[in-house]
Amino acid sequence: MAVHDVSVPIRSEMPIYEGNPGVELERVSSIPDGAPANVSRLTLGVHTGTHVDAPLHFIEDGPGAEAIPLEALFGPAFVVDATAVAADSLGERELESLGIPAEAERVLLKTKNSALWARTDFTRDFIRLDGSGARFVIERGIRTIGIDYLSIGDQEAHRELLGAGVVPVEGLDLREIEPGPYTFVCFPLDVVGSDGGPARAVLIDP
Repeated sequence: MAVHDVSVPIRSEMPIYEGNPGVELERVSSIPDGAPANVSRLTLGVHTGTHVDAPLHFIEDGPGAEAIPLEALFGPAFVVDATAVAADSLGERELESLGIPAEAERVLLKTKNSALWARTDFTRDFIRLDGSGARFVIERGIRTIGIDYLSIGDQEAHRELLGAGVVPVEGLDLREIEPGPYTFVCFPLDVVGSDGGPARAVLIDP
């Protein structure tokens, strides 16, 4: 059984969505200073690296990260090859052209974004869903939709997906992953009242 880690490593020099908090790791207790153990403090935004959005992210009074349904984040998934899409956004027409299996409940989009993980700075030049793409996802009955950069879509897409109960997974690193079926495991931190949760995500070969 092959397990593929598709999470983005958390580090100080990594792409952070513009305006979001950066990453700080500070040793607050250390063995060389006489402490019995090393203890560190980690500061980061909840939308850092690989993470799952909660409805509260775009819906005021929406459920927080503690309400994200874990069953949507564990089970059969399809990695879909969207690297040839040249459009600026993934709308209904673009998604329809990808041949997403009709039975797919969890879909991970491998796009031209994957190359952006070679950078340490954030760029807005990435592909994402638009409103029509989000509605396509909802109409197809897809429960979980993931993408290989820091945002699943524009504001309209976020509101459509989160309002319909679809779980967006952002910040996946799919550079080394071949399209096809896998078992997907991705559990966000249970941060009560948060608009998102950092996560560790893996794909397991069938």
